[in-house]
Amino acid sequence: MMKVLLVNGSPHKDGCTYTSFCEVSEALNKNGIDTDVFWIGNKAISGCIACKACVNKGVCALGGTVNDFLEIAGDYDGFVFGTPVHWGAASGGLTSFLDRAFYADLCGGGNRFLLKPAAAVVSARRAGTTATWDQINKYFALMQMPIISSRYWNIVHGATPEQVKKDEEGMQTMRILGKNMAYFLRCKDIAIKAGLSVPEQEPVIFTNFIRE
Repeated sequence: MMKVLLVNGSPHKDGCTYTSFCEVSEALNKNGIDTDVFWIGNKAISGCIACKACVNKGVCALGGTVNDFLEIAGDYDGFVFGTPVHWGAASGGLTSFLDRAFYADLCGGGNRFLLKPAAAVVSARRAGTTATWDQINKYFALMQMPIISSRYWNIVHGATPEQVKKDEEGMQTMRILGKNMAYFLRCKDIAIKAGLSVPEQEPVIFTNFIRE
């Protein structure tokens, strides 16, 4: 069975972000996709220090929850990353987590995420949701991950899990997101079984703005 990993970037394990995940997960499960939740925790997560040790190691030299995630990421067929809005952006923990996880995979040649569908889910009391949604989607675009959308931007509103459940449009958006991801995964599975191969990867070209 295909599996999707939902990565909870909130410092609250069972808060508003998790509540939105429950709705996405239920829709995925009803459409034949298994799900797991990975919580990044509420301890400090250091940002990337640009040591580039990941080029040789294939994982982050700083270790911790980032490498715990990288160890299992290859086993999943799709991803949903969720975050609350903190100061008009994704949580500091998730931002550092994504910086290190994706950079380590990219530089280390892990290809754990190549052409695997991804979606961002954002929770807020009031504002900052669309800017945060844009912020997270940039990671997916750089990692060649098809971005799954819903009927509206993938956001929910509420200061508590109980309030989030009352956001009827937000809950519907989460359900449709789960259905759309399940549909994409099934289409991809059919294509692979029919013999459609993954596009050949080209060597990376870096063109700096300033050149000596």
